[in-house]
Amino acid sequence: MAILEVNHVKKVYSTRFGGQKVTALTDVSFTVDEGEYVAIMGESGSGKTTLLNILAALDRPTAGSVLLAGRDLTAVKERELAAFRRDNLGFVFQDFNLLDTFSLRDNILLPLVLAGKKYPEMKRRLTPLAQTLGIGELLDKYPYEVSGGQKQRCAVARALITQPQIVLADEPTGALDSRAADSLMDLFTKINAAGQTVLMVTHSTAAASRAGRVLFIRDGRVYHQLYRENRTDGQMYRLITETLTRLTDGGERLA
Repeated sequence: MAILEVNHVKKVYSTRFGGQKVTALTDVSFTVDEGEYVAIMGESGSGKTTLLNILAALDRPTAGSVLLAGRDLTAVKERELAAFRRDNLGFVFQDFNLLDTFSLRDNILLPLVLAGKKYPEMKRRLTPLAQTLGIGELLDKYPYEVSGGQKQRCAVARALITQPQIVLADEPTGALDSRAADSLMDLFTKINAAGQTVLMVTHSTAAASRAGRVLFIRDGRVYHQLYRENRTDGQMYRLITETLTRLTDGGERLA
């Protein structure tokens, strides 16, 4: 069952005085099934960041529609958007976006505080989640007291604490060294195996090779898709590399 449906999405930006128009997305359509793990790749300027912003309800398409669990994001009223994002979407950012004046515990619980949840409910959710993510002994520390990998695990916990329909990850390994990045990708595989739907935008071939499907965006369109099927991470890595080379060289769209 599709949890996310993207239908003929187009995005055109205009300059302040209505002069030159820039088309960021031309015609993007795809679906993400419940429990799927999808990576989106593309060169800088391909439109993938614009697409993620639209999926996150941070921007609206010029044309087309985005449905999350059957609800059209373009129809959600402005005053309801913050609550809608908090209740349905989990976010993991490249730069963690943690508050240095809050402990890791308080950073993770912040979405539930904003949602008006009672402390017993917050504790019930946090305890097993912190154990799963390996941060149980770090909760009373502050972001500046832990490593980048530990910060990102905290950010993942914050994304999952609301039990979202889908987790949107924007270059989640971008600020991590290779060891921390590998650890984070192991974690994404683990939470996906537990049933969490994940959509990740990344430049990292190694990160994308962990996904069940990889979408390639070029010139504001879906250029190609790769499905894992029974392939290993190594086989996926090679196929992604070959596709990126073809994409960069301006090859024709693959079948």
